[in-house]
Amino acid sequence: MPLDTSTYELALLRVDGRRWNELRRLHGQIRTQAAADGSSYLEMGNTKVMCVIAGPSEDKRRGTASSSASMASGGVNGADVVVSIVVGGFSSVDRKKRGRGDKRIHELQATIAKALAANLHVHLYPRSTILVSLHVLSQDGSLLAALINASTLALVDAGVPMTDYLVACTAGSTSTHAAGDEAADPLVDLNTQEETELPFLTLVTLGATDKVSVLVCETRVQVSRLEGMMASAADACKGVRKFLDQVVREKGQKMVAEGAVEKGASMAMDIDV
Repeated sequence: MPLDTSTYELALLRVDGRRWNELRRLHGQIRTQAAADGSSYLEMGNTKVMCVIAGPSEDKRRGTASSSASMASGGVNGADVVVSIVVGGFSSVDRKKRGRGDKRIHELQATIAKALAANLHVHLYPRSTILVSLHVLSQDGSLLAALINASTLALVDAGVPMTDYLVACTAGSTSTHAAGDEAADPLVDLNTQEETELPFLTLVTLGATDKVSVLVCETRVQVSRLEGMMASAADACKGVRKFLDQVVREKGQKMVAEGAVEKGASMAMDIDV
């Protein structure tokens, strides 16, 4: 039986029944693949992403990345971060097959590689490489945000030191650029239908702060709406950060209960910030 959405507009609800500031259902796991150094699985609504981390490890081919991956160099005394994204042909409705040279994929890889390299303490791993492999299983909007959040979880699982969680969320406006509506309201965590019809941006913040690490806006939007969209996205990022932290803590408690890790165990490391 189809969902009756006839009253949604009167109640100021979106197509999927959410209010303007509500996130979609979040589900996440870490250590999903025992053979990997770090791994994670993340769902943001119907957008589903899997991430696998290899490294940090010494690589004889350091300084070069394959044609299907993007690299952010850590310099002479830092680790290189290499990001590769594989999009399943079954992940979207149109089943469009994306080749290795797809421009959109390369843009996503470069954005994620630079964001992670700036947040990770790569100076602790000189002449090394950190490989981040991302697999898109299902797409329903907020793809870049889901990829960054999944990468953060996997890197935490791999034990790579970082400044704080790198969290991302999208925000949009309730009317198009052509409408010229100055009083348009912001929306957070957009799905595919909303991204197709409305202007939106992806904001990445550092932890629970409002420090912006990445801002991507590829649609035309009124300047007067931009501040409200960014503020809404930053507020939503705090909710995402709380969720990621909960996933990590629950896994840690489970490992302690199973005896895999002793309670109170910690790793002493001098980190120059």
